Amino acid sequence: MKYYVAEFKITGSQGQPVDTPTMELTRELVAALSAEAGFESFEDSDEGLKGYVQKEAFDEASLRQALADMPMEGVNVSYTVSDVPDENWNSTWEEEGFDPIVVDNRCIIHDTIHAPQQLPDVNVIDVTIDAKQAFGTGNHETTRMIVSRLLRQHLEGKRVLDCGCGTGILSIVAAKCGAKDVVAYDIDEWSAGNTRHNAELNGVTNIDVLLGDVNVLSHVSGVFDVVLANINRNILLADLPKMKEVMAHGASIILSGFYVADGMSIAEKAGQLGMRLTMTSSENDWCMLEFCTE
Repeated sequence: MKYYVAEFKITGSQGQPVDTPTMELTRELVAALSAEAGFESFEDSDEGLKGYVQKEAFDEASLRQALADMPMEGVNVSYTVSDVPDENWNSTWEEEGFDPIVVDNRCIIHDTIHAPQQLPDVNVIDVTIDAKQAFGTGNHETTRMIVSRLLRQHLEGKRVLDCGCGTGILSIVAAKCGAKDVVAYDIDEWSAGNTRHNAELNGVTNIDVLLGDVNVLSHVSGVFDVVLANINRNILLADLPKMKEVMAHGASIILSGFYVADGMSIAEKAGQLGMRLTMTSSENDWCMLEFCTE
């Protein structure tokens, strides 16, 4: 997985240091605006903020415009972009793993290090995720919201499409909830490989993993009853028409990966494609929308 790191420097309008409350507020704004340009993780720095973005997802024109329109008077934000060394840059996190995550008391998500000794209930869905440079462990609000929604779907005998599969967590949950078969794709080869690996860890054999962007759907036969996409706003807006083309009549599509403030533009695009909004959910300013085809 190839990444850029952007180092955002936050100063006063004359280049002077800013106070702590201003720094914290500006960091939050920069992170929110950068997420719209494809950034997926951040860490504080002495001078401001560092943001990490997959090279294929980086929209620098969008980032420049967003920062230019940032509503913070007396504050200047500059940035430099450089390559992250082609190595496992989150290897420390992977080695330490993550604490088990319980969703709605119906699904427990854990890594290979922190596997529970015993499930709290025989009906709880047990999902093992060995994250290797891929997004999706259940820690993030967007992942949890979609998992929660999947637990309430009637997936028995249905065909599911997972767009931008990351670790494969959504595909695996769908399969364990009874989906007949799942097709998953991701533009990143690490993610595609990680999905295959995690499917094997979970004993799931009905997931077909493809490498590529939304255009791989032109090589997929048939239509889908449920479509999942936990992707940033810009990619969703561009890819929704092709996702719609592979949806069956009465199919549902569950979307997340964007902020509440971006929900309107997503809903407008879906409406233009003839899809009806059936559900909304949010957590900590992150949004999930569900639509169905007419």
